[in-house]
Amino acid sequence: MPKAINVIALGQNQSVQKIATNAWVRRIIFYIFLLLLWDAICASGIWPDYLFPTPLEVWNSLVNGFVGGGLYLQASLVSLQRLVIGYGISLVIGLVLGLLIGRIRLIEETVGSVILGLQALPSVCWLPLAILWFGLTDQAIIFVVIMGALFSITLGVDAGVKNTSPIYLKAARNLGARGVGLYGQVIMPAAMPAILNGLKQGWTFAWRSLMAGELLFFTLSLGNLLQTGRDLNDASQVISVMVVIIVIGVAIDSLVFGPLERRVRDRWGLNRR
Repeated sequence: MPKAINVIALGQNQSVQKIATNAWVRRIIFYIFLLLLWDAICASGIWPDYLFPTPLEVWNSLVNGFVGGGLYLQASLVSLQRLVIGYGISLVIGLVLGLLIGRIRLIEETVGSVILGLQALPSVCWLPLAILWFGLTDQAIIFVVIMGALFSITLGVDAGVKNTSPIYLKAARNLGARGVGLYGQVIMPAAMPAILNGLKQGWTFAWRSLMAGELLFFTLSLGNLLQTGRDLNDASQVISVMVVIIVIGVAIDSLVFGPLERRVRDRWGLNRR
């Protein structure tokens, strides 16, 4: 019997690996097709080279940006530092606010209504106010990042707390769970799928807010490299920096949020087999 179970498990693992391999093959073929299509459009001459560069020109710009002085690497580190600070602050505040709004009716009716309204405000709208308060400084950019992520995280935590089954809460109280223990051992684990969605959405808004803020901030950063490329009429630099921004975004999603999502789905039995 144990041998039969091992054979079944081995077959399942091989099936999962085969599906993953096939998915990567399809992705590679798709991206090759996109590059060929891009190159064909450039060759057609619809737009001049300085407005629509070829893939090779963008690749050369990427290589020069990372190898020739490491300008792209330095800019990426500056942008990521601002992102980590701003998102970290919004994460702490958002978790606390979300828990309070989800559990205390008075705070929900007052603070909750304000946060719901502010969520509809595009984060770039905070930029003029941030410049008035902090000037053209790192603090202004970090403030915009915080405001971009805070409300999504707060509402995600709020939704998760409110959707926690009352049965879990009653069972926990009957077993003696109270206060911090109730939140840490019951509410937070039960609300984790919704909280994770809020964290992921908050990270997306934070990244977008950072790029919007850096377009106006004249220090070395990814956003500033975009603006510099526009000023120099260098479409290759603009597109290459866009590629860097996309790669960083996908990497963070795959390395940070991807494993967390898989772990939560495994915990809740939601993974597709």
